[in-house]
Amino acid sequence: MLLNADDFNVQKLGQCNVHTPLVSTQYVDDEDRVMYISSKKDFLLSQQKDGEIIGFEMAGPRSHIYFDPSKLRCGIVTYGGICPGLNDVIRAIVLSLHFHYNITDVYGFLYGYEGLSSKYRHKPVHLTPSYVGEIHTIGGTVLGSSRGPQDIADMVDNLERMNIGILFTIGGDGTLRGAQSISEEIARRGLKISVIGIPKTIDNDISYLHESFGFKTAVAEAGTSVYSAHVEARGIPHGIGLVKLMGRHSGFIATYATLAFSDVNFCLIPEVPFSLEKFLEALRIRLKNRGHAVIVVAEGAGQDILGSSSKHDASGNITFQDIGLFLKDAINNYFNGIDMEVSLKYIDPSYTIRSMPANPQDSVFCLLLGHNAVHAGMAGRTNMLVGFWNGNFTHVPIPLAVSRRNQVDPHGRLWGSVLESTGQLDDIDFIDGFHQDF
Repeated sequence: MLLNADDFNVQKLGQCNVHTPLVSTQYVDDEDRVMYISSKKDFLLSQQKDGEIIGFEMAGPRSHIYFDPSKLRCGIVTYGGICPGLNDVIRAIVLSLHFHYNITDVYGFLYGYEGLSSKYRHKPVHLTPSYVGEIHTIGGTVLGSSRGPQDIADMVDNLERMNIGILFTIGGDGTLRGAQSISEEIARRGLKISVIGIPKTIDNDISYLHESFGFKTAVAEAGTSVYSAHVEARGIPHGIGLVKLMGRHSGFIATYATLAFSDVNFCLIPEVPFSLEKFLEALRIRLKNRGHAVIVVAEGAGQDILGSSSKHDASGNITFQDIGLFLKDAINNYFNGIDMEVSLKYIDPSYTIRSMPANPQDSVFCLLLGHNAVHAGMAGRTNMLVGFWNGNFTHVPIPLAVSRRNQVDPHGRLWGSVLESTGQLDDIDFIDGFHQDF
């Protein structure tokens, strides 16, 4: 995708003429940029003009803000599947609004975008420092969540009735698209309501940010399952440990878990098609030579083998068939067919992982995301999300963030490192059309 500087422009509600009540020694100037281009490859993908700086607006507190804190009411909504760190972000937003900007009217809308709809009559929760004081110690979201579209006009009506000035939306790709639609409807009506996204995706699949919250916790928690699979596999002749991890379209959890816990022999991800027949033969050779094997598979891998599904969830996403159970049966049937006895242990920790509280690294990240989201909203930014790029927090226009999906590059160094770590191509090339190009 060819990019230019205009693609990184963030919408503003107007001029910032209010002196901030926040005392800081590190105010950010509106002209500060975090460079997008950091390599020759990125440079070739850009449309850089002479003297043009292609980069993200830097996040952080401004010396002058758009909203008058004494007149401001804010709302928070969480949407989609749960993820480690949701409560940390909610807490960070509430505490920053209260202690940095003296804003006490903060409301949590229950059960995702349902809470913004008049249809469901969910009563908003008044979020205070005491209410959110300990929520970071528990998993999930205290505001609840949901899936499925709601009427955009109705939601904006509700925001207008409640006199909400900033809406913080915490969620993934679907949430961000909803936030974009809400922001566009607000603009059509000429309202002065800011919509700020905080990207929540355990799969790390939102583009134009190097990291999303919950991902580090997910990889760390996946290690328990990988370790257990390895112990089970090596404890018996021809033992196989099979672990299914989250990752519908992007295999980052599977790849990083493979690299972090070097007991994995086969890693299967959505971005890299594989041959089932050749994979089973490679597994046979591995068992013959080494006596055991550990397999990590992302939930979206091998969907071309299983066949397309006609089912969709409430948000319109295709319901994937279960590659974990499919592989479990396929492996057992294959070895039964060649009269080779194996012992396969199957582990699916997906719901355990996503319901965990954030680990310390993620907690810090969530705190800073929340603070920077508040700073962005107070400065009158809208239709944007808070990102993280090259070690800095950034403002990313939502249209840019949802323009494509972040995925593992099958020809990049990350996947190359997985192949080197597992050695999964040493015995037989079961990854379709890849080995000759690597």
